[in-house]
Amino acid sequence: MHFRNRLHLLRRAYYFLPFVLLLSSCTQPKEQTTAREPSAISFEGQPLFSPEPSLELVEKYNEKKAAYEQDPSKLDNLIWLGRFTAYSGDYEGAIQIYSDGIQLNPNDPRLYRHRGHRYITVRKLDQAIEDFETAAKLIEGLPNEIEPDGMPNAQNISVSTLHGNIWYHLGLAYYLKHDYQNALRGFSNGLETSSNDDNVVSTTHWIYMINRLLGNEEAAERALGGITPQMDIIENHAYHQLTLFYKGELSEAELQGDGSAGDAILYGVANWHLYNGDLVLAREQMKKLTSTSSWASFGYIAAESDLARGF
Repeated sequence: MHFRNRLHLLRRAYYFLPFVLLLSSCTQPKEQTTAREPSAISFEGQPLFSPEPSLELVEKYNEKKAAYEQDPSKLDNLIWLGRFTAYSGDYEGAIQIYSDGIQLNPNDPRLYRHRGHRYITVRKLDQAIEDFETAAKLIEGLPNEIEPDGMPNAQNISVSTLHGNIWYHLGLAYYLKHDYQNALRGFSNGLETSSNDDNVVSTTHWIYMINRLLGNEEAAERALGGITPQMDIIENHAYHQLTLFYKGELSEAELQGDGSAGDAILYGVANWHLYNGDLVLAREQMKKLTSTSSWASFGYIAAESDLARGF
């Protein structure tokens, strides 16, 4: 192209550039200026935000909401609405649903069990403990029952019970408060509720860690007595791996897990380094865990609690 023609085109482009930029700015979507409310506040006072739920999860939530609206007098409908409200990331909304249910059904342990779980998620540990202690009293003398899974495992087989979940989460809430004696009471009672292998490995994992933290190495080793590689694990593979690791039958490099299972493994290993004297590595691994976005997992919450306490 001739030099004068090129110069002419450049001048025209420069002339129209402000109008092009103006048009572009008008057609771009504006940024949201409305601040999101945090879903929880960390132990160190930082806001925590839930990710957007998947379309599949939204559809399931809408199903539970429709069922509840069709028959709000059916307690199962309220419980399922609360569970999927929590799965969608609205933990305070779920807490309010269970609170409404407790107003009408103050003697149903399921409501305290589920509300207590979500109090743990939002780091309100005293309220969680109060709910689980209430639930534990309400189940005295009552037969145990299988608790249906909200998020079924690959085999679609429920591996937990109502009594087991009440004691397990009570133990966890005390553990997060660093009240290890009461935590041990919770997990030990949880171990007694069911002999299925998934329950054995999940409760044994915490019982072992608590005894090690208390300096009770012999009790910790005794807790691992029933752990074998041949156990029939349906869901709690991370806890099975960790208990085998504690026994020396798996190496740290062999531990594998994704999502909340990966968080459980990372926390278990970090804690193992802690009570074996390597505080620097333990802190590094807990910092790594709490730098992720999976702040609702138990492994993350436990690491956050330990770091907030400064070991």
